[in-house]
Amino acid sequence: MQDEEIIAGKHSVTEALRSGRTINKIWVADNAQKHLITPIIAEARKLGIVIQNVDKRKLDQLVPGVQHQGVVAQAAPYAYAEVDDLLKIAEDKGEPPFLLILDEIEDPHNLGSILRTADCTGVHGVILPKRRSAQITATVSKTSAGAVEYVPVARVTNLAQTIEQLKEMGVWVVGTVVDAVEEIYDTQVFNGPVAIVIGNESKGMGRLIREKCDVLVKLPMAGQINSLNASVAAGVIMYEVLRRRLEG
Repeated sequence: MQDEEIIAGKHSVTEALRSGRTINKIWVADNAQKHLITPIIAEARKLGIVIQNVDKRKLDQLVPGVQHQGVVAQAAPYAYAEVDDLLKIAEDKGEPPFLLILDEIEDPHNLGSILRTADCTGVHGVILPKRRSAQITATVSKTSAGAVEYVPVARVTNLAQTIEQLKEMGVWVVGTVVDAVEEIYDTQVFNGPVAIVIGNESKGMGRLIREKCDVLVKLPMAGQINSLNASVAAGVIMYEVLRRRLEG
């Protein structure tokens, strides 16, 4: 199955079908809950997709550790975008680019959660490095509730170089660090073309990436713990950008 991708769970499979992704086959567990899978089976039959009933253990083997809800699909490989594609999406919508740059986010659950919020907040696309980073997998798709089908993701070889290219195109690159002077509510750049950098879960942003940012901001902290989960921090910042843009 090297040329295919396995996706699992009601939302992931449903959104893959709705988005027009090529699905080669769907496996349904014999004991799957009917209300979860009946709409999927109906849609798959309309599209002429092969449906196979199997024992639940077969699905457990296909997606170990993933809550598949009794439905797993074999799809065409996830189609990563190019950075230019993300900017074109913003241009076509007549909006200033709103991008996320993920600097070595390693936990697929964090990546999935970030993609889910990115879809909700109007992010035009996500950029991540090809190495030392979670990639799009069944776990990411499941955690994103199918948002991977709607938020384009670009993989790049050199994140620092990509940041320089975005800056040359007039995009403000905003890094998030706990020791920044400026808080996210004070910065004035969110209404324009912006790319938000979210750092690694434990180490934060790398030194070079930090140096490449135009602006460094932090989230205000009122409690005893000085940091947030990466996907939660990303969500707070994405909604602040959306709030600014809705207010004009």
